[in-house]
Amino acid sequence: MSGTRRCVVAGNWKMFKGPADTTRFFEEFLRRHSGRPDREVVFFPPAVSITTAAAALLAWPEIGLGVQNIHWEKEGAFTGETSAPMAAAAGARFALIGHSERRHVFGETDAQIARKIGAAFAAGLTPVICVGEKLEERRSGQLEQVLSRQLDTALDELAQPPSFLIAYEPVWAIGTGVNATPEDAAAAHGFLRQRLRSTIGSAADATPILYGGSVKPDNAAALLAAADVDGLLVGGASLDPAGFAAIAAA
Repeated sequence: MSGTRRCVVAGNWKMFKGPADTTRFFEEFLRRHSGRPDREVVFFPPAVSITTAAAALLAWPEIGLGVQNIHWEKEGAFTGETSAPMAAAAGARFALIGHSERRHVFGETDAQIARKIGAAFAAGLTPVICVGEKLEERRSGQLEQVLSRQLDTALDELAQPPSFLIAYEPVWAIGTGVNATPEDAAAAHGFLRQRLRSTIGSAADATPILYGGSVKPDNAAALLAAADVDGLLVGGASLDPAGFAAIAAA
């Protein structure tokens, strides 16, 4: 973890916790969370729980709130979608974009993800851009090729993009209980940092790169200590207020 970039620990709740469960979660989490000046905590609840989460965090402005997905249009006949301006109006400051489940379960393309990133910037949201390889891609030596394609397409139309974050998610380590080692994470993050420098220059050195994939309280500190790992994107373990408080303090 670099001392020159902010450390971000984010919890992606996926399709868990409606409004009532969200209220209960924050009642317990905030009792346990003391906060750290060197660390930023961000939550990505389901869209139906955004306003509940925002209300629970009114006295904690240092804790960020984001949406798990946005559409690239501001409004329109897109049943079930949420636009970036709507998310911002509901209290979101961040947008998770290109998560592996959006790519591989819902079939989102690199081009669609790029449009969503542009929409996030236009609405004043900070995008957390997710990239990562599948197991067969890693085994066939395509790690760098896949990460380059995903990252380059995401930033292709942005000559000098505003602030954003990258989340490296090895798809084979998400929800499987198998996590990349700190050495695996450092290698992938180092490559992404180098690729960012070739795209946006020195601004790459201020861009946090988070690791996501089976993060738990017992491996969080080791992952955060790895080179070029600036934070964590936590899935299942973020649903437990005690466990996530421990990760946020690791």
